[in-house]
Amino acid sequence: MAPAAQFEAAQPPKDAISALVFAPGPSRRLLASSWDKNVYLYEVANGAEEANLVGTFEHRAPVLDVCFGADENEAFIAGIDHQVKRIDLASGEQTTLGKHSAPVRCVVYSAQHSLLISASWDSTLQVHSTTNASQQPLTIPLPGKPHALAASPSKVVVAMTARLVHIYDLPTLASAVSAGSNNNNNPPQPWQQRESSLKFLTRAVACMPNDAGYSTSSIEGRVAVEWFEDSAESQARKYAFKCHRQAAPEDEGGGDVVYPVNALAFHPLYGTFASGGGDGTVALWDAEAKRRMRQYQKFPESVAALSFSGDGRFLAIAVCPGFETGMEDYSGEGRTKIFIRELGETEAKGKGAK
Repeated sequence: MAPAAQFEAAQPPKDAISALVFAPGPSRRLLASSWDKNVYLYEVANGAEEANLVGTFEHRAPVLDVCFGADENEAFIAGIDHQVKRIDLASGEQTTLGKHSAPVRCVVYSAQHSLLISASWDSTLQVHSTTNASQQPLTIPLPGKPHALAASPSKVVVAMTARLVHIYDLPTLASAVSAGSNNNNNPPQPWQQRESSLKFLTRAVACMPNDAGYSTSSIEGRVAVEWFEDSAESQARKYAFKCHRQAAPEDEGGGDVVYPVNALAFHPLYGTFASGGGDGTVALWDAEAKRRMRQYQKFPESVAALSFSGDGRFLAIAVCPGFETGMEDYSGEGRTKIFIRELGETEAKGKGAK
């Protein structure tokens, strides 16, 4: 494999990027959702350091999240207009899959169970069958507003306000959906209910590709790593650490300037993970060895989202101005960018990886 290289995607969004995701498998397609009411589809060119815009898909309101579906031609979006939509990326056709009573914050797709899970600020999850269009989605009430959502092969992790974390079993959700809408009167209960290991609001969640656990990050410059297994031994392994902080100048009192950790992404092959923060940096971590492997050069703006390609060869990095200074003078146009890093052969390989 060639040495690491980094390049920018052509024609980035005109406003803040809310989500960034590579297609499953060997595909080089990349989706970005934006507050400019569009979803952008890019493709990383084979043998060339470029990512070209394939198409844009306009929505009537800002898009808060996007994910691929069963293949590189299917996508699902979460809209601030309360809607969950499917996009046929080949034809551009959009169909409404479901509707919440408040903005939809997150969507995740489970390929193993052909389910789409949407999480809304109306404090509900909706579980949609993607193979049966006539099937009504299953609605699950939540005890708080969801802020982050992630799926592993068998679990869905929902992080909410008040430091609440619910973990649902995907096979159980699939059974409930197939049983029909009557189950809305008796929705499935969480497989586990936890309190976040972090003291402040959760900003991002990512699940380990080996289905063993997950990582969360907070607005207060910390990341936690936890395992699903509920044994005392397994729970004793969980830990949290400080990151994405910078030393303040002595004339400003010293100490640390603390930034939110906006994004997390696990490498699909090695199980290491990347974090991106409001300090404009991206770091690679070895979850098992509990150590930072490397930190990349500072980007010109806050890191908003991260995604590894399905083959682990590329890391996509979305940068745009953060919201720390308020919205009155906010403008992401010209400052929003997507960087693609082609990783060196062992760049993301952890200490214990084979």
